[in-house]
Amino acid sequence: MTRQCNTDMVDRRQFCRTAATAGLAISLFGRAGLGRAQSVQLPQQSTEPPKKPSTNGQDALAYPRIGVSLPGKYPSRVGEVTHEKAVVNNAPDPAAVETMVARALLSLTGASSIKTAWREFVTPEDIVGLKVNPVAGALLSTSPEVVSVIIRQLIESGIPRDHIVIWDRREFELADAGFTQERFPGIRLVGTERKDTAGSFTDAEGKLLSEAMIDRGWFYWADVEEKYDAETLPYMVNEGKHSYFTRIVTQDVTKIINLPILKNAGATVTLCLKNLAYGAITNTGRLHKQLWAETCAEVPAFPPLRDKVVLNIVDGIKGCYNGGPGANPQFFTNYNTILAGTDPVAVDRIGYEIVLKKRLEEKVQKEESPRGRAFLTLAEQMGLGTADLGKITLEHERLS
Repeated sequence: MTRQCNTDMVDRRQFCRTAATAGLAISLFGRAGLGRAQSVQLPQQSTEPPKKPSTNGQDALAYPRIGVSLPGKYPSRVGEVTHEKAVVNNAPDPAAVETMVARALLSLTGASSIKTAWREFVTPEDIVGLKVNPVAGALLSTSPEVVSVIIRQLIESGIPRDHIVIWDRREFELADAGFTQERFPGIRLVGTERKDTAGSFTDAEGKLLSEAMIDRGWFYWADVEEKYDAETLPYMVNEGKHSYFTRIVTQDVTKIINLPILKNAGATVTLCLKNLAYGAITNTGRLHKQLWAETCAEVPAFPPLRDKVVLNIVDGIKGCYNGGPGANPQFFTNYNTILAGTDPVAVDRIGYEIVLKKRLEEKVQKEESPRGRAFLTLAEQMGLGTADLGKITLEHERLS
């Protein structure tokens, strides 16, 4: 059927400094008010929104586009398949998932076979990076069942097993979510942030192991920074105003298939764009409070992502509608859905509508928040896809 249609880690030192400053201000105000309260002048509240820190996001637009640049081969088009029996015994059913992924790709491409559909995006010569999202652990991450199906279909389409890479920002979280060598033999499992076998983030000289995984020739610059303590820094890799791209996307892989999970983050969602943006760069803690939407929209516009992401497949078998992006089981739900598209903005918009509908039904949200879609509008302005629901062609199929 066709129709139209946060933070990584709390910086405790910054928190303490802020709290101390607030306490000092209260103390001084109290002393000033003793005997001459009438002389105290409170600052007027500004009606203007705070000015956003500047970024180098517009620099991404200066790079010439290539044939596969986002929004890809099928702009403004999304394949959606739902299956009422997608979950069996509280786990994705492999047979149902197999059918759902195949039908979603066939709906998207109009191809006559699943092999033909896959070969529209990747070739046996490509090194194919599967970008999963394991940040919430085994309970709420891209499911190994969905990834296993995709790998099997890729191999059957002629992609060598040793040309397939499962990657994310944090290598050690892959195993926690079920992405292990035992389950995925012959598949490279890699992340930017890494530890050695003893669990140390640093080598014998005290240098972060993760530094060898970043490409300082590609970066997202933003005029905002934080100081990280010794515990937080290994998860950020560097401080300052630069966020460096991982070598996984700049050097290691030639094509990227983006595999986010269908979940919320407050009144918005963390799907294709968020999975790419915050998964591909360092020093992200500083970007959440003031530049979350901008980061989601601007980082994927740089060539290492814009020109290599050829397909987005959203694992919507199991997801959440509240409490995300962390795992809060009371808000888990079986969406029983797979979304597929080359246009990450259009895919995110359809996923956003699914999560919003559930949030309204469960009364955790009374009405749509305009801020929830701000990152989609910005991404559309960056040329990454279509945010207007009325301009998206949705190919929906329901299976039972």
